[in-house]
Amino acid sequence: MPQINKARSHSAVRGSRSDLSRLRIALTVFFALDGFIFAGWVVRIPAIKERTGASASTLGLALLGVSAGAVITMMLTGRLCGRYGTHRVTVACAVLLSLSVALPPLTHSAVALGTVLLLFGAAYGSLNVAFNSAAVDLVAALRRPIMPSFHAAFSLGGMIGAGLGGLVAGSLSPVRHLFGLTLIGLLVTAVAGRTLLRIQPPSAPEDTTHQPSSPRGPNPRTRGLVITFGLIALCTAYGEGALADWSALHLEHDLDAAPGVAAVGYSCFALAMTIGRLTGTRLLERLGQTRTLVGGGATAALGMLLGALAPSVWAALLGFMITGLGLANLFPVAVERAGRLAGPDGVAIASTLGYGGMLLGPPAIGFMADWFSLPAALTSVAVLAATAAAIALLTRRAAG
Repeated sequence: MPQINKARSHSAVRGSRSDLSRLRIALTVFFALDGFIFAGWVVRIPAIKERTGASASTLGLALLGVSAGAVITMMLTGRLCGRYGTHRVTVACAVLLSLSVALPPLTHSAVALGTVLLLFGAAYGSLNVAFNSAAVDLVAALRRPIMPSFHAAFSLGGMIGAGLGGLVAGSLSPVRHLFGLTLIGLLVTAVAGRTLLRIQPPSAPEDTTHQPSSPRGPNPRTRGLVITFGLIALCTAYGEGALADWSALHLEHDLDAAPGVAAVGYSCFALAMTIGRLTGTRLLERLGQTRTLVGGGATAALGMLLGALAPSVWAALLGFMITGLGLANLFPVAVERAGRLAGPDGVAIASTLGYGGMLLGPPAIGFMADWFSLPAALTSVAVLAATAAAIALLTRRAAG
């Protein structure tokens, strides 16, 4: 009998590990799908601008629909995850995102575009909260810091989506291209969603880090810590948004780079960030969360000073790559820690703050560039990266 019980116990553990492995694959697919669909939409913005006849200013207002939809629904999604489960909400939001991406090219005015982008942004923001919350549960169950690997999948999906979009832009209309994304999204969701819905969200019974929220949300002390990690996410996303919108302009106008070379700037940053996230698990296992956050923030600060103030194009490109490596794991670690503290509500708070940083970055850089200069404005990315490192260092005991 002892042998039989031992065999059964071993089989149960192996089966549980098998479920966790399949769950990890399914969540990785959803992260990649999210990046793939969003990048596919972004590369068709110029064509949709022409289709709607929108001016630059009215297009900018319409594009705020994505941000507004995301920010409005993120906190609500945290509550929905607590009520219906992260897996169900992830699948539902992936279906909504896949359907809504086909709507923008069907519009014929900036007002209509902004309206459908509210729905698209709501689906995008909600999906991010849902699958990050599911990933937090899995990280706790596996007891391995694998959160960066999920965000690496998002980055890879985005690179593939942007590359594919560029290839088909000349042969497919925005309607056909984005409808194709809808079909791909629904197919992937049907396949990966079956796995997600069949497996119960894992739990780590011995883990006492997570503080269950009351119906009113996390208690004040926990909320304060969650906001702290949300500020780290904000500092990181500020840099991502700033480099996405201003790196090429800095290289071309301030350093006289050719347009083709200038366009490489953000690609170098994005590639370095992807590489940093792919190696993030090993880094976290060696250094731990606090040293990873402090080291990453300091590295990004030094890299951005080089990228903003370097006198040559190649030195600036090197600075962008160093910045990408430094920022790579700050957002995943911050969101995972917030989720461990307060569950889906924590993920929602940190994600909302982080997304706010991405919105704040580009216009803030623009205002500072008018007041001072673009290189001086870009040093604000270094300041916020150093701030993230300082926050992580000062709160290491409380966060632990």
